[in-house]
Amino acid sequence: MKDKRVLFVSAEVVPYLPENEMSRMSFESAKKVHSKGGQTRIFMPRFGLINERRHQLHEVIRLSGMNLIINDMDMPLIIKVASIPKERMQVYFIDNDEYFKRKALFTDEDENMFDDNDERAIFFAKGVIETVKKLNWAPDIIHVHGWMASLLPLYLKEYYKDDPLFTNSKIVTSVYDNGFEGTFNDKFTSKLKFDNISEDKIAVMETPSHLNLIKSAIDNSDAIIKGSHSLPAELTEHLDNCNKPVLDYQAMDEFGEAYLEFYNSEVFV
Repeated sequence: MKDKRVLFVSAEVVPYLPENEMSRMSFESAKKVHSKGGQTRIFMPRFGLINERRHQLHEVIRLSGMNLIINDMDMPLIIKVASIPKERMQVYFIDNDEYFKRKALFTDEDENMFDDNDERAIFFAKGVIETVKKLNWAPDIIHVHGWMASLLPLYLKEYYKDDPLFTNSKIVTSVYDNGFEGTFNDKFTSKLKFDNISEDKIAVMETPSHLNLIKSAIDNSDAIIKGSHSLPAELTEHLDNCNKPVLDYQAMDEFGEAYLEFYNSEVFV
């Protein structure tokens, strides 16, 4: 992995948010690549729960300042950055006051999903890609974790398909058993159509549930990793039929070499 560029994109990463299966693996997989001489960048949303002072986040003025068009609305993109202590790994935070300032991740105090979670996911995907373009940093692998990042493969394969920076990038998606109940709001697919995402790519998300979002990510990725020991039967069936390299679940204490071997033997082909 020496000198390979690997972009990690996740909704949750320790130490910035509480530890769970995904937030820990998002950090540990990046740390493993970094330890082997790979170049890493980690991207996540700047949720209002993140303590900017404690984690020493600061805005990167040269990267901020652009507006992203989300469903015909101009939404300012703010980029903040921090370094993970002791690891010398940079983490970039996608921020926007309208979408991420609230002191919660995905649900309100009554555990109801935020109605704009669809727009937040679109903004996050486009924000990551636009920031990487500004950095002029062409990743060899883009490794996606979690449903909030699950639109990234779709946008790379459709909205940004002619961008030369990503011509040789391979997309890996880790699939976890950490979904949400219910669906995005019923205008979700029309917001994708506003970005000229083709009808055949949207079809799988006509009912915008967690499972269907992850199916879209699988369909638009080059390789898949099972991030949880058990997954919903519907996702397992989709993986069995996807005709792509799939790495089975790896426990935290033994994932490292398996992930690196998967990158080298199944992704870089």
